This record gives sequence, structure tokens and C-alpha cells, in this order.
Amino acid sequence: MGHNMTANEFQELTGVPRETMDKLVLYSETLTKWQKSINLVSNSTLPNMWLRHFYDSAQLSGYITRTDKPLKILDLGSGAGFPGLVLSILGLGEVILVEGVGKKCSFMKQIIQQTDINAIVYNKRIEDLAAFPVDLITSRACADLNKLLDLTEKFIKPATKCLFLKGKNVENELLLAEKKRCFGVKKFPSKSDRSGVILLLSEVEARTKKEK
Repeated sequence: MGHNMTANEFQELTGVPRETMDKLVLYSETLTKWQKSINLVSNSTLPNMWLRHFYDSAQLSGYITRTDKPLKILDLGSGAGFPGLVLSILGLGEVILVEGVGKKCSFMKQIIQQTDINAIVYNKRIEDLAAFPVDLITSRACADLNKLLDLTEKFIKPATKCLFLKGKNVENELLLAEKKRCFGVKKFPSKSDRSGVILLLSEVEARTKKEK
């Protein structure tokens, strides 16, 4: 795409219903307003936010298995709510967003209020959050894979899946992570970033001393 993606192009690509689109547009407008006073996203990405943030987040929905009951999704280092809030607006389940910066949490709470979605924000470090079972863990550009798995270890049950947006260093991160843990891995090319990769991990567990 040689130009900045528009909201209409986003809707055409994703096929989201009008009501959902209205919520995403409201999100984008609020983001633009708040960005003037606090740095929610990199300023350079703002003109192309429909591609860089909204489409980047929304593409994950294609790798999420929907069930009869709403999924419980833990989104780590949520920042301005990507991908967690987008997944919640798309109706994928209850999203728990964890973010250490208070102003970013205030922004996300505002979006939740405006769009009336099933999401909750914790303004704390993930290390300080008591464990609870989740179906899916998501994160975008928050930390390397080993660190992400260390931080979320207490939330991971046998059926928990992890869906992470990663960059070009992904192979190296996988090699290091596989020294500490066993997991099933699927890789998909990002539709929003040529050098990006989507990692889907399943059956994550620590290696025993013998396996190491």
C-alpha cells in the first residue's frame, strides 16, 4: 500500500460491521486528541494509524479460535490498547489489559467507557498481579519472547495459547526461548508489516532439568 490506510480501507479489508467500525473510529479520534498531550504511540505512526495500529492488531483475530463462551484474554504492556482493546471491540471476549504507565491506563479506561466493551485495565506491573486462568495471552512489541514467557508463566495453563506480534529478530528469540521451555509454535507473516511475524504458541511448559 503506497499511501496511508484509511478507515474505509480498513473496513473493506476486515469486513467488520458498521457498529464495530463506529467504535474503532471513536477510538482513533480519541487517540489523536490525547496524543497531543501524552505520547501514546510514536508520532510518526499517527498518519498511518489504521495500518500501523488498528489493522496490525485486528489481524490477530484470524488466528483466534472462537468458542461458545467469551475468551479471557490477557494483554501485556498494553500501551494505548493495541492489540487488546481492538480485540475487545471486535467482540473476541473479556480482555484484561496490564500497563504500568498511569496516563496510558487513563486513556484505555476512557476508550472502554466510550465504546462500552468488555475490558478491564490494571495499572500495575504484571509481576504484581495475582494469577488467574486465561485462554489467550497477547502482546505487541513489549519484550523479547523469553521475558514475555517469564512474565506470564503464572497465567499459563495447558490450554492457554499465546499470540505475539514480533519483529525480524524472531528466530533468535525462538532459539533462546526453546532452551528454557517446550512449546508448539506456528508462524504467520504479518499483513501490516513486511518484517513482522505473528507467533502462535501452544502447550507452553518449562523444560525439566533432564531435557535441558
